[in-house]
Amino acid sequence: MSMRWDIFCSVVDNYGDIGVTWRLARQLAAEHGLAVRLWVDDLRAFQRIRPQCDAASEAQWLEGVEVRHWSQRLPEVEPADVVIEAFACTLPEAFVAAMAARASRPLWLNLEYLSAEAWVTSCHGLPSPQANGLQKFFFFPGFVEGSGGLPRESDLLARRSRFQADPEARRAFLAGLGVEQWTGARLVSLFAYENAALPAWLDALAQAPERTQLLVPRGRIEADLLPWLGVDAAAQRDCWRRGNLQVHLLPFVSQDDYDRLLWSCDLNAVRGEDSFVRAQWAGRPLLWHIYQQEEGAHWDKLDAFLALYGEGLPPAAGAALVDCWHAWNGRGDMAQAWRALSSQMGFLSAHAQSWCATQASRPDLAAALVQFHRNWLSCAA
Repeated sequence: MSMRWDIFCSVVDNYGDIGVTWRLARQLAAEHGLAVRLWVDDLRAFQRIRPQCDAASEAQWLEGVEVRHWSQRLPEVEPADVVIEAFACTLPEAFVAAMAARASRPLWLNLEYLSAEAWVTSCHGLPSPQANGLQKFFFFPGFVEGSGGLPRESDLLARRSRFQADPEARRAFLAGLGVEQWTGARLVSLFAYENAALPAWLDALAQAPERTQLLVPRGRIEADLLPWLGVDAAAQRDCWRRGNLQVHLLPFVSQDDYDRLLWSCDLNAVRGEDSFVRAQWAGRPLLWHIYQQEEGAHWDKLDAFLALYGEGLPPAAGAALVDCWHAWNGRGDMAQAWRALSSQMGFLSAHAQSWCATQASRPDLAAALVQFHRNWLSCAA
């Protein structure tokens, strides 16, 4: 009988939490043969990235994963052998009591948010004894040895490489989204929160000597994009041109199609955590709009990643990267920073591929979690 895993996900206000946990759940089931039960409190958000999800169903099976609605009245079920609370969500008290009542105590993992900050490796894997006798362990994804790695399916990079080596596959995929490529145009994707730096960036793209097609899945960024275009949300069009910039407003796509969108582009502007990681696996330069935290705590997280990611870049390219990411997140002149970054795109493109290869040489998040459980079982024996 395969080991059983419970994963709890509370959708806060975006799609990153469910995006990461769904990828993890289906990979654990498909690649490690585990019986995975994914508890989600907002099935409508899940349905946006996995359209086959029935948002009205209390229980359903998707790609070998049992998906359950995490409602206020959780049904009485036996906790699994491994229980993951993702991203600081709080398990139901009755479920925790059932965990403590099991004859063989489950492994309880608190899957934390991704960070490149130096303290992560010193906290990764640490136990947190609970008053009821259970132990909870902190598990940190990360970019370096001593962390829990990044979400990555075993065949992801092979699928990406095949797609990127096939111009016809890219053309057909984009055509399916209603995008006809301009000859020689740079393709850029945009997935971001509301961003005051957007108009300056759009102006710079429109005025640049090279042509750009900006591919924008529908979402929160429309609040800043549509006023710049001079249209409102009721506009029937989905494509506009200004100068050397053509903007395409795309439908919100599934996770798998979003991967293909990232693979299709020369640069990807992403947000949060899930799209941030997937853009790194695309092996292309990226622009990260980080989720803002109280008292500016997100700046430490942003700069920690920039310091790590920028290692090995020529000084001018490294400085341009920092300045542009800072401006995109609200500190600096975005138009000026973008022009400087554009002049370093050759270095940044090569670096993105090298960074991707380095990260792929380390165990992925699912494999690291499975190994942690094996080690825990060995110590408990």
